[in-house]
Amino acid sequence: MSRPDLNELLPDAEAGVRPSPEGVAARRALIAHPVVLLIGIVLASLNMRAALASVSPLIGEISSTFGLSSTASSLVTSVPVLFLGVGAMVAPWLARRFGTEVVLLCALVLLGTGILVRVLPSVFALYGGGVLAGTAIALLNVLMPGLIKRDFPDRAASMTSVYTGAMIGGATLCAAASVPLEKAFGNSWQASLAFWSLLAAVAAVAWLPQVLIARGRTGHEIRTAPATAGPARSIWRSALAWQVTLFMGLQSLWSYVLIAWMPTIFTDHGMSRSTAGVIFAFNNLIQVAGAFGVPLLAGRMRSQRPLIVLVTSMVAVGYAGLMIAPVSGAWLWSAVLGVGQGGAVGLALTLIVLRSGDAQTAARLSGMAQTVGYLLAAAGPLTAGAVYQATGSWTLPIALVLGVCAAALVVGLFAARDRKVQAGG
Repeated sequence: MSRPDLNELLPDAEAGVRPSPEGVAARRALIAHPVVLLIGIVLASLNMRAALASVSPLIGEISSTFGLSSTASSLVTSVPVLFLGVGAMVAPWLARRFGTEVVLLCALVLLGTGILVRVLPSVFALYGGGVLAGTAIALLNVLMPGLIKRDFPDRAASMTSVYTGAMIGGATLCAAASVPLEKAFGNSWQASLAFWSLLAAVAAVAWLPQVLIARGRTGHEIRTAPATAGPARSIWRSALAWQVTLFMGLQSLWSYVLIAWMPTIFTDHGMSRSTAGVIFAFNNLIQVAGAFGVPLLAGRMRSQRPLIVLVTSMVAVGYAGLMIAPVSGAWLWSAVLGVGQGGAVGLALTLIVLRSGDAQTAARLSGMAQTVGYLLAAAGPLTAGAVYQATGSWTLPIALVLGVCAAALVVGLFAARDRKVQAGG
C-alpha cells in the first residue's frame, strides 16, 4: 500500500468547491503576494491559543473578584473549549458561503471582541466573552490548514510547521507575560487580559489586504461534489473514525486540564504566581519539540502504535510527577508533559490525514474529530475543578486524568493501525 501524500490530504474546509474563473484570478493575485500571506498566517496563528493561555495564570485573581468556586472557575476555560467544538460545526459552511479570507478576518475581529467582553465587570460577560473567543478560535483552527493547502500546495508541510510554531509561540508569550502585565497595570487582571485584544487587532489589520485581494472570489465558487446525507452520515458510522476522534478528544482533554489548572496546582503547593506562570509558559514552549517531531516520524511509519505508546506514557509520567512532587520537580514534569502534549496533538492531527483515503474524507474526519473532540475536552477542566472543590486536593483529579491517559492509549492503538476510513466501516 502506498503512503498518502500528506500535502494532498491536508484537511480543507472548502473541499468539494472549485473556484470560477474570477476565483482563479483572485487566487493568483493572492499567491503573487506571498509576504502578505505569510504575515497574515503568522499573526493569525499567534492568536489561536493566546486567549486561552493568558487566563490560566490569573484564574485565582479572577475567581477572587467574582467570588467563584473551583467549579465555577473551571468554566472560565471550559466554556471556550466547548465552543471550539460548536464553532467547528459551522466553519466549513461559512468558508464555502463567504470565502476563507472573509471568515478568518471576522474570526479575528470576533476574538478581539470576546477578549474585551471577558473583562467587563460582570460574571455573565466573563463567560459570554469566552463563548465569543472559543467560537473565533474554532474558526481559525478549522480553516487555517485548508488555507495553507490551497495557497502553498508545494510547501504545505513546511507552512504547517510555521503556523503551528506561531500558535505555540503565542501561547508561550501570553502564559509568561500575563502576571508581569497584571503587575505593570497596577495589579489589574482585567488590563492584562484586555491587552491581548491588541494582538487580534493587529492580525485583523494584516488580514484585511487578503480579503480585498480575494474579494472577487467570494460568491463565485462552484460546488463540484455536492454534500449529500449519505456520505455525511457514513463517516459517523465508521469505527476507525470514532477511534481517531476519541484519541483527539482525550488528548485535548488532558491538555486543557493543564491549560486551566497547571499554575494553580503549583501555587496551591506554595509556588509564587510569577514562577508558576513562567513554568506554564515553558510547558507551552517545549510542546514545539513534540508537535514538530512526532508528525514527521508518523508520516514515515505504516503503524503509529509506538508513537501512541510514547506520547501517552510521557503525559502519564508528567501527571504522576505533578501528584508526587509538584514543586521540586516542576520544571522536569513541565518538560515531559510539554513534549508529550505537543507530540499527542501533532499525532492526532496527523492520524486524521493518514487514516483518510482522499481530501474530502480528510475534511469530514477533521470536522468530526474536532467537533466531538473539543466537546469531550470541555468536560476536563470542569470535572477537575469540581473534584478538587469536593476533595480539597489535586490527587484525585490527577488520578482521573491518568485514567484518561489509559483510555487514550487503548483507542490510540486502534486508531494507529494502517487502515483507511471506509463508508460505514
